[in-house]
Amino acid sequence: MTNLIVEVSKYLMILLMAIYTYANFRFFSFPDLERKRKVCARQNRAMFLLHFLAYLVMYLKTEDETLQRMLLVFYVGQVVFFLLYIYIYRFIYRNVSRLLVNNCCMLLSCGFIMLTRLSLDKGLDKAFKQFVIVAAAAVVSWLVPFIMERFWQLYKFQWLYAGIGLAALLLVWIAGNESFGAQLSLTIGGISIQPSEFVKISFVFFVASMFYQSLDFKNICITTVVAALHVVILVLSKDLGSALIFFVSYVIMLFIATGNWLYLIAAGVLGKGATSVAYALFDHVRRRFTAWKDPWADIDNTGYQITQSLFAIGTGGWFGMGLCQGMPNRIPVVEKDFIFAAISEEMGAIFAICVLLICLGCFVQFMMIATKMQAMFYKMLAVGLGMEYVVQVFLTVGGVTKFIPSTGVTLPFVSYGGSSIVTTFLLFSIIQGLYIIKRNDEEEMEEMEAQEE
Repeated sequence: MTNLIVEVSKYLMILLMAIYTYANFRFFSFPDLERKRKVCARQNRAMFLLHFLAYLVMYLKTEDETLQRMLLVFYVGQVVFFLLYIYIYRFIYRNVSRLLVNNCCMLLSCGFIMLTRLSLDKGLDKAFKQFVIVAAAAVVSWLVPFIMERFWQLYKFQWLYAGIGLAALLLVWIAGNESFGAQLSLTIGGISIQPSEFVKISFVFFVASMFYQSLDFKNICITTVVAALHVVILVLSKDLGSALIFFVSYVIMLFIATGNWLYLIAAGVLGKGATSVAYALFDHVRRRFTAWKDPWADIDNTGYQITQSLFAIGTGGWFGMGLCQGMPNRIPVVEKDFIFAAISEEMGAIFAICVLLICLGCFVQFMMIATKMQAMFYKMLAVGLGMEYVVQVFLTVGGVTKFIPSTGVTLPFVSYGGSSIVTTFLLFSIIQGLYIIKRNDEEEMEEMEAQEE
């Protein structure tokens, strides 16, 4: 009976994920608010049912009674969290984007499911830690739209953003902990923090503030120099994944702000040259490039991680092996950089593609919000944060599937990592703040027009 439930649940979860993903894009086709709300309600039902089935499967596949009780408590805790997060957000902010709230919860749900499965033999340690960080970050994220609604002069602190960001990156370069060949984190009070994740936010605020105040050539040059300093320090710290995210985000922000194709072409040439320099200077870059080019040549060493990832994806096929049926723990650092491979192996390629499409749906809404913002500052915030998000998703999935060399970045909301989770919550809450501001302005305009009539 257990095997039957496990097998049927595998296909049901894929179906529910497909329904959710279809609703994610169907949402944009409805002009009226009431039909959009119905779509979001359908998403909520699909998400909670999928979440229930996943934990039911893991419960049935677990023989240890203590672990079963832990799974039950953990599942109930997550359900309570998701319900509170969805309804408290709606209660505090009447004009919140329900689609972004739903997507946030669905991606977190996928992350919790995979982290729980990956840490079943370790007492759910990493899954519990992730849950605590998520709960704390969610509470903080509720405050961000409130601040943005009331402190609209955030563009005046451009040098504070730049100073904090550069100081944090310099500190990591000088005294940071080395991990897989790169200096990424600082340990404060026994807690490991990755400052570059938070500097992503301050970096976009700096660039948006500068472009809002002036787009003359002198100001663009100053902004470019400071942005380049961020990237150079990251390169010196060998955090090339973050450096690439900063670089691409700045180039797109500059192009959107000015509409000048010469900046885009110059950035492409500069990026190509920087890639060659990084290959020549850093051993771990050469190792990753070699592993990407032909991982089978050194399958037991440099190519081990990527080959195990490809084996996992290939083994899973379209429909997956089923939860607790594969061997994702054979992939090094699977809970961070390579969690997409674990999803592909056990949940299937269809499920994994749906996760990717949900991320794409978030990016689409970011850009739609950007196009509707009148103020350059708000427009640049949406563009910059949206680009950082989508580039990170691309780098993660591209590295896992051998489309590009691995860069060591995480999949937002899904991978294990406290700094990444907190930063992604802040990113989404800033976009929520922009959406709420836009909706409030639209309602005020409608009220004024009604009074005039």
